Amino acid sequence: MLRCARILYAFAGVLALFAAPGAGAEPPTIVDTPYVVDALKRGAIAWDVRSAAAYRQGHIPGAVNIGDAAVVLRDENTEDYIAREDIERILGNAGIDTQRELVVYGAKANPSAYFGLVTLQYFGAREARVYHGGIDDWKDAGHAVATEATKPAPVALKLEPRPELMVETAEVVRKLGDPDVQIVDVRTPREYRGEDIRAIRGGHIPGAVPINYTENWSDPEAQSRPDSPAVAGKQGLDLKSREQLRSLYAKLDPAKETIVYCQSGIRASETATVLRDLGFRNVRVYDSSWLGYGNTLDAPAESVTFFNVGAMTGRMSAMQRRIEALEKELAESKRGK
Repeated sequence: MLRCARILYAFAGVLALFAAPGAGAEPPTIVDTPYVVDALKRGAIAWDVRSAAAYRQGHIPGAVNIGDAAVVLRDENTEDYIAREDIERILGNAGIDTQRELVVYGAKANPSAYFGLVTLQYFGAREARVYHGGIDDWKDAGHAVATEATKPAPVALKLEPRPELMVETAEVVRKLGDPDVQIVDVRTPREYRGEDIRAIRGGHIPGAVPINYTENWSDPEAQSRPDSPAVAGKQGLDLKSREQLRSLYAKLDPAKETIVYCQSGIRASETATVLRDLGFRNVRVYDSSWLGYGNTLDAPAESVTFFNVGAMTGRMSAMQRRIEALEKELAESKRGK
């Protein structure tokens, strides 16, 4: 009898893990246009994470903006978060109250919206969602856009980080080889193989499973085929169905700790959110990602290649000579007139 009870309990856990949202269930973190419409009626705050220029060209009415969130909230060299008190000030001045319902959006499928979501979650927001379709789906649904900036009342924020949602380089290194930890590399295949070097060295974290974040989309090649009719209408940027996403990540164990990384945490935020929505229990974003790991030279790595400083210097010198030659030609042309 006891054994039967255990089996039933385990089976119920599996069903709960993969059940689609239903009546009485928590709403998904990744939401669609009808959800956003209803959320705004409830008084939710919409956060547009795009640049100020893109925001001025047209945004969801009432949405707030701080500029390009992936730039404003990160150090330009390390691409890690700026000081917490600065984030409190920036978000607070924009009226982004982490105690309220929040909907984050940008351009369709742009991982910066997911970065905004993960940032809110990391700093304590419990009712934050991401609108994957973003401003593109909003317009396609026939909803109006605004061009005047929203000027909300500032709020005083005291953000409390949730370290269980993020992981740092030293901890990643300690967890290498741990059978209860799986690592997902969401970068391009060329980055994974060390052919596209974006730190002192290229390569990948040992044991990392490569699944490019664009594989979450109905057309993973959407960005490389802009002339395709499906891409022109941006349908190719839709998320795959839940069944397709489960199949994509079928080799991963939802019960294990899952560390997701890319170059600097932006693309990783999208995949991490997808995994959480699929029921993965312990998903953590490696914020420093390969930029931090690749520059930590004593951290073990595979498919290692190194940045060729000499070759780069040679190319820069050749470019400089070409610029000087063009400037000389332009000056002579002006004298000839």
